[in-house]
Amino acid sequence: MLALAVTVSLSGACVPRSVTLSLGDGGRRLAETTVHRDPGSPRDKVALIDVRGLITESATGSFLGPAQSVVDSLVARLRVAAQDRAVKAVIIRINSPGGTVTGSDIAYREIRRFRRETGKPVVASLGEVAASGGYYTALAADEILTMPTTLTGSIGVIIPSVNVSQGLSMIGIFSNPIVSGPNKAMGDPLTPQNDEHIALLQGIVDEFYARFKGLVIERRPELEAQYVAEATDGRVVTGARAVEIGLADGEGDLYAAFDRAKALAGIERAKLVKYHSVASRPRSAYASLAQPAPRSDDAAGFRLEIGTRLGGVSPANAYFLWAPALP
Repeated sequence: MLALAVTVSLSGACVPRSVTLSLGDGGRRLAETTVHRDPGSPRDKVALIDVRGLITESATGSFLGPAQSVVDSLVARLRVAAQDRAVKAVIIRINSPGGTVTGSDIAYREIRRFRRETGKPVVASLGEVAASGGYYTALAADEILTMPTTLTGSIGVIIPSVNVSQGLSMIGIFSNPIVSGPNKAMGDPLTPQNDEHIALLQGIVDEFYARFKGLVIERRPELEAQYVAEATDGRVVTGARAVEIGLADGEGDLYAAFDRAKALAGIERAKLVKYHSVASRPRSAYASLAQPAPRSDDAAGFRLEIGTRLGGVSPANAYFLWAPALP
């Protein structure tokens, strides 16, 4: 893909000297930058991979950039880390309120696949928010480190639902979908709610929730039985509380995660590297290499548009998501 950069010079004491607008990512090839290193000239590496924003398989974007996917970004970087023999461990840095059930599950499976096929340890480092599907993704790691101020948890499932049929009927608008069966229009926001349809959707939510809860119990043996109900009732907790009840292994910043990754890999010194497109070189380990925010999808011809369109959440999908953390 061709990258077009336009630079505009500015003057004044309170503004930058120039602004650069890049269209495209300068190609699909990933470059590598060292963002931190131990003293000396270590050859071993720890790869730092970001999982930011809504975790979804869908490729989304805008006119300012190419269509991208958080899952695609993760998998591409895991592949580079797998092929580089100098990479001895990986840190997954998570800043996400969650995502679709399927997108989160794919992210989890791909990290577990990487761990199984390469033998390289994985540490999850939780940032500002690592809730619901963000935490689901973290469960794939060998260890989970969190900031005490992180908001995490929110273990549960939501299918966004809104029904406007009653309001539309007050102005003489009625929906009469032609369907092949009694449940084909299940969840249609333009037709009156049906108790049977709600029960069917609830069954889907319950099935996905059981999967999430079971994975928490399987992957977090430190979670004591007395805390299972608290940990899995959908509430968010601080990182400090997550450590107390066993949802995380310890408190620590990104550099603590770097130390743990080295320890698990059995190395003393390493350099911390990030992968990025040629056009977006990170300045530090905390640089945001995020994808554009996903746009909401059409559902039965009805687009849910409230405020910022709920940050890309569609009423036609199931989510491991803490909705208040959406942009």
